[in-house]
Amino acid sequence: MKKVSFAEFGGPEVLHLIDAEEPHAGPGQVRIAVRAAGVNPVDWRVREGQKLSAHPLKLPSGVGLDAAGIVDEIGPGVEGVAVGDPVFGEGSETYAEFAVLGAWARIPEGLSFEEAAGYPSVVETALRIIDQVGVRPGETLLVSGAAGGVGSAVSQVARDRGIAVIGTAGEANQDYLRSLGVVATTYGPGWVERVRGLGRVDAALDLAGSGVIGELVELTGDPQKVVSIADLDAPQFGVRFSGTAGSVPDALVEAVAMIERGTLHIPVERSYTLADAAQAHIDSQAGHTRGRRVIVV
Repeated sequence: MKKVSFAEFGGPEVLHLIDAEEPHAGPGQVRIAVRAAGVNPVDWRVREGQKLSAHPLKLPSGVGLDAAGIVDEIGPGVEGVAVGDPVFGEGSETYAEFAVLGAWARIPEGLSFEEAAGYPSVVETALRIIDQVGVRPGETLLVSGAAGGVGSAVSQVARDRGIAVIGTAGEANQDYLRSLGVVATTYGPGWVERVRGLGRVDAALDLAGSGVIGELVELTGDPQKVVSIADLDAPQFGVRFSGTAGSVPDALVEAVAMIERGTLHIPVERSYTLADAAQAHIDSQAGHTRGRRVIVV
């Protein structure tokens, strides 16, 4: 089979499309014929060799966590799924023609493989950090970098829970944020004053890693009310860096429920082929994403 792999840490140029042995489903796992794989910032952070304890690996290594496809192999002890079922979920080395998933759910009716591949990790992350930051219904959450995949999920989950959201994003994504029910404003010079003008901020999330932790602490008045998934220096400000995943199966259940009742939709901004994985990483790292980027197999 074909898969994307890297044998050394570095920039996107270390990614190569190679011929590799097919993986097989172990206990509690399923294997899928991959139709699409989600592109997440953690993918290029791991490729660079950033010290993310939740994702240790040995080289050479494949790339990718999220995928959607057709079940073609079922491991021991797995029930409730059959060969031929369309599923989406989280596993390892998903930029490939076949991948093994450790958590999965049936794809909701009407959702394409391409769309489904964009949900697993971002919904798990959104649910985790909303709970960690301790924001409650009736309060206001500030989301720095709100237009990307996690930001889109955070905004919709928070609004579904009765939490008001202020989101920062580039000028081109202001209308998109408003379509999610977010009070939108731009980043850049004067952004702190613009946020203050929009009202009280009870908690804040840093999703972009753009060096704004100090300002988020200032706006909330408490470093314990700020969580980052993108700035490894966050602990220097007393702010929690959240990099260890919670329950992906629970997140998939929540994602399916929200998708089916029409309260969660994350658009696919751009699709790539396996051969274009390096470009997908370049674009992901550049930011300014609206929704998700995915690799179509």
